Amino acid sequence: MLLLAVDTATPAVTVALHDGTDVVAETSRVDARRHGELLLPAVHQVLGDAGLTLDAVTDLVVGVGPGPYTGLRVGLVTAATFGSVLGVPVHGLCTLDGLAYASGIEGPFVVATDARRKEVYWARYDDFRTRVSEPSVDRPADIAEQVAGVPVVGAGAVLYPEVFPDARGPEHQSAAALASLAAERLAAGAEFLAPVPLYLRRPDAQVPKNYKVVTPQ
Repeated sequence: MLLLAVDTATPAVTVALHDGTDVVAETSRVDARRHGELLLPAVHQVLGDAGLTLDAVTDLVVGVGPGPYTGLRVGLVTAATFGSVLGVPVHGLCTLDGLAYASGIEGPFVVATDARRKEVYWARYDDFRTRVSEPSVDRPADIAEQVAGVPVVGAGAVLYPEVFPDARGPEHQSAAALASLAAERLAAGAEFLAPVPLYLRRPDAQVPKNYKVVTPQ
């Protein structure tokens, strides 16, 4: 097996290769505005570092979010295109699950990422492999009682320390963690999410209201 993992649901543009036993190559770059520009070179880099070509890939895994509209779509469209060209399956995983897995925390905790608009995407976990709530988007102050007393992983904890005082790493998503989690689940025959975006709210970009329609005479 050679699993290619990508995630662009957060400011991190992150790619990794996993051979079923270990991560063999990985790269991540945090840049919230250049997902489209950075992703394909990152794929090329990890393949080159591993001394492999794209046609060696047998499975793809992609972070499905939650995340902002534009960045999230870059990874999903790229994974879908690779899957179609290569004729290999594309598996979806919640982006928050990748951060949870990377944390290695054994007890209850929360993952929270930046959702912009002074909100966070978040979910609760019993341990680093087990999510126990559906991903949600809320203002930090509105969930303060629900997350009190437990560690919080991710950029949301760093951005809102008054609500999340027990911040833990990692701050940013890692495709290496996502790939390792996917390899475990593939070996166990577990189900995956469909590789479609998990937005949780409407996109930031909207069609202007009351605009003038010009039609040919």
